[in-house]
Amino acid sequence: MNSLTKFINGKNSGKKVLGLFILTNAVYVFMLTVTIPKTMEFSNGMKLLDMMPMGYDLNYVSELFKSLGENGQKVYLTNQIPVDMIYPLLFGLTYCLLLAFFLKKLNKLNTSLFYICYIPIIAGIADYFENFGIIAMLKNYPELTEVAVKTTSSFSLIKSILTSVFFIALITILIILGIKFVRRNKTSANTI
Repeated sequence: MNSLTKFINGKNSGKKVLGLFILTNAVYVFMLTVTIPKTMEFSNGMKLLDMMPMGYDLNYVSELFKSLGENGQKVYLTNQIPVDMIYPLLFGLTYCLLLAFFLKKLNKLNTSLFYICYIPIIAGIADYFENFGIIAMLKNYPELTEVAVKTTSSFSLIKSILTSVFFIALITILIILGIKFVRRNKTSANTI
């Protein structure tokens, strides 16, 4: 058993998971209500790269950075990106442990289903690579390359696909837990 597996098995108590869940979503709400809107004040309605799950191309990035201007680019680098360097760690850790918590409730934590706990961690890593790419492009603007944009866009796409897969897995597990709970209650009611 590797050290990450041991960590996941040892840290998935309800209180720890709930605390991390609250912290993660507080950071997410802060981004949605403060840092993203503050950056978008300069974007003339264009979405930031972090908010484009289907990726983007060189033309879009050039237009966005041009629209942001020097002040908007600075806000992107000094406001949005620093908070978004905290969020992927919290996302990966919290949702990995959340999946582990629910799998434990289903007595499936020590099966091959355990590997789905890695999905949010990999999504978080992709988010970091997306952020590093955005930082590099902002610092090098107006010298943007097709390779830098395509690479960063690929990580945005990987992040969004894995995030979607995570939520599908979570919803599926919650439905199974709900069915199990209803059946158990029916059985208890029938034995009374």
